[in-house]
Amino acid sequence: MPIVVRIDVELAKRKMSVGEFAEKVGLTPANVAVLKNGRAKAVRFSTLEAMCRVLGCQPGDLLEWVEEDV
Repeated sequence: MPIVVRIDVELAKRKMSVGEFAEKVGLTPANVAVLKNGRAKAVRFSTLEAMCRVLGCQPGDLLEWVEEDV
């Protein structure tokens, strides 16, 4: 998938656990894992907004486009 979710990088910078992050954002830890592992097919803007608010970052800090191998 050409869009990579970089939640793990931002969590590591802040020394925040997945459980703490999930609670603050309003997601289950399982749903955070789906996002982190690239299995999510979509992200609501309200969820992206909550993640950015909790982490104090921009959407571009969490999402990265990478060219897919052809």
